[in-house]
Amino acid sequence: MTPLHHIGNLIRDLVLQVPLWCVRLLFIGTLVAVLLWVLQLPRETTTPENATHWYQNLKIWACLALAIQIVIYSVF
Repeated sequence: MTPLHHIGNLIRDLVLQVPLWCVRLLFIGTLVAVLLWVLQLPRETTTPENATHWYQNLKIWACLALAIQIVIYSVF
């Protein structure tokens, strides 16, 4: 075996020690952090200049998409 095999086996053994619930929590936590960041964005940066309707604000749709992802990954 080459030295790269040993390094790869070491990395694989380290990754296998991480419990799946911890990985799931970190993944969902990342989505929640992105959702909070999107909510903090000012409306001027998420809406076109000549927008006339509420549904043209991209922040609404980004929050909806992130919320759906959080629910899906929390349940399944």
